[in-house]
Amino acid sequence: MTFGQLRLDGVSRSFGTANALRGLDLTIARGEFVALLGPSGCGKSTALNCLAGLLPLTAGSIWLDDARIDGRPPEQRGFGMVFQNYALFPHMSVRANVGFGLKMRKVGRAETRRRVDEALRLVQLTEHAAKFPAQLSGGQQQRVAIARAVVLEPPVVLMDEPLSNLDAKLRLEMRMEIRRLHQTLGLTTVYVTHDQEEALSLADRLVVLREGAVQQIGTPEEVYAQPVNSYVASFMGYRNLLDATVTGAAGSSVTVEGAGVRLTGRGSLTEGPAKVAIRPEDFVVGGGTENALDVTAEIVEYHGRELSVSARLASGVPVYFRTDERLAPGDTAKIGVPAERVLVFEP
Repeated sequence: MTFGQLRLDGVSRSFGTANALRGLDLTIARGEFVALLGPSGCGKSTALNCLAGLLPLTAGSIWLDDARIDGRPPEQRGFGMVFQNYALFPHMSVRANVGFGLKMRKVGRAETRRRVDEALRLVQLTEHAAKFPAQLSGGQQQRVAIARAVVLEPPVVLMDEPLSNLDAKLRLEMRMEIRRLHQTLGLTTVYVTHDQEEALSLADRLVVLREGAVQQIGTPEEVYAQPVNSYVASFMGYRNLLDATVTGAAGSSVTVEGAGVRLTGRGSLTEGPAKVAIRPEDFVVGGGTENALDVTAEIVEYHGRELSVSARLASGVPVYFRTDERLAPGDTAKIGVPAERVLVFEP
């Protein structure tokens, strides 16, 4: 298969006066898996549709290797696409669905059979080749959609929230399947999702979007552990976001006060208002004196080996943490968090 390098230069898309996508600059290497991540309305599906040729650009350009392609219609870009609703032909067998694109391209019968057989083997559906979509589970239907995309041997595969219609167990299974196929075939993949866990487990790099603008591009480890602002931190699981004021700074160590507490964390601010971000799992019940907080539990949810606790500070500000200690609503507790796990951003 031939996989290309994809480059987006200042890609923008407007609908009337609304900017759905603003100045997206991104280079995707051959064989790279890039996830566009963000909530509904952030511009990720708009970006994918611009790549696919389903939406024209308002500004910017799209390049595949050395060829500019944003003026080409979708069928001339040669990309494989996987949709969240599968988009299978109900009256066609699995084999016919997978081979449909090859038939449209007038690929020879013997070559079509070879490539369809290989695609079905890759997605582990060989024994289901004669079945119709209605006879398959949701996960199997999505495998057919993936096989239909990769059988074309496309330079790039575009996936638009392909797992959102599956139940939790199937989502996990298909997530592993997509990663396996990516590694086996070396696919260049652009994947749209609103699910942080999905993006972290699949992608080589994440592009976090907000209202059409890029907030951060980085590896899963970078975006998870080193969010560049409070928006990315919030989206990546830093559920505790406290308003505070910087009262001291020494290098990357920052002291803040707010919500009736004093905390030491890391950041680049030296003065003024701040937003403090802490993950629930970074709090430790009875965790020493570093950044110690006194809280009262309000809601306690059982999550198997641990509890998810919604509590409040004396000031009334909510705090969320996880623990394997037994707590009940109304219990008081002292929780602490290491300074390196407390991130301080501009508000």
